[in-house]
Amino acid sequence: MKKILILNTGGTIAMQEGPNGTILKQQLNPLYSTIESLSTIASVIVDDYLNIPSPHMTPQIIGQLAKHMKKRVEKDQLEGIVITHGTDTLEETAYLLDLLLDWDLPLIVTGAMRSSNELGSDGPHNLISAVKVAVCKEAEGKGVLVVLNDEIHTAKNVTKTHSSNIATFQSPQYGPIGIVTKRGVIFHHTLTNRESFNSTQLNKNVALIKTYTGMDPCIIDAIHKTNIDGFVIEAFGQGNVPPELVKPIRSLLSNNIPVILVSRCFSGIVQDIYAYEGGGRTLKELGVIFANGLNGQKARLKLMVILEQTSDLSQIQALFEQ
Repeated sequence: MKKILILNTGGTIAMQEGPNGTILKQQLNPLYSTIESLSTIASVIVDDYLNIPSPHMTPQIIGQLAKHMKKRVEKDQLEGIVITHGTDTLEETAYLLDLLLDWDLPLIVTGAMRSSNELGSDGPHNLISAVKVAVCKEAEGKGVLVVLNDEIHTAKNVTKTHSSNIATFQSPQYGPIGIVTKRGVIFHHTLTNRESFNSTQLNKNVALIKTYTGMDPCIIDAIHKTNIDGFVIEAFGQGNVPPELVKPIRSLLSNNIPVILVSRCFSGIVQDIYAYEGGGRTLKELGVIFANGLNGQKARLKLMVILEQTSDLSQIQALFEQ
């Protein structure tokens, strides 16, 4: 029987609903009653590493989490890890860990949309499904995986799509790479490549904004003055911004601050198609780097990691085009 670490970080999966309908943080993790039932699936070790709502998560905490897991793997000879996490920032933690950890060990992130005492609570089932994936041989070498609602998603492609529905986690354009059934775990496709970076710290300041009609360019100027190290823009459509933003973007680039472009659309990628002022072709010619299908929050994390390695714009562009 495989040795699996369940590493708790908090979130709705570790909370309960109060009498007035608010969700409350608990001192004793309600998942312990479910963990006891996992003895037929794996040899489980529990680590109550954190107990915070996921909006309190930071890249620095995630970096420390990665270091902590490396130590636990060496100490306990683990064969898989399941992280329980709040759903609001779950995709960011999963993706950043995917960038920081270069190993074949199954690492599964799961959570819940309903707290432990709500009718139809999904936490216990998601935890059991995640452990089933963690012990599965086919989960090795696939990077960090996100398991909720009987679906298996890659950390790179998964995103939260609904504020409250239990089927919130989806991978736009690509779909899940596998499913969890009563009979077992089934993988039906995988990523063609994985990437990781040997970063020991995450201290770079990278800003993220979403474009909107009539956007005031002074917003970018104001952010520029905060001594940022990088900038990510969620652009319209295939990668277009209001024409007034071209000047402050040019100013960022002239100060060797990388500007990464993603689409604010749910699906699709940015491309240098439109040649008008503020169009993707214009931005590409200025030196704006086009992300290859990442959403804004993940492009920000990737740029933070890359900037710990290099500030060369050509190298950054090559890494984003992978």
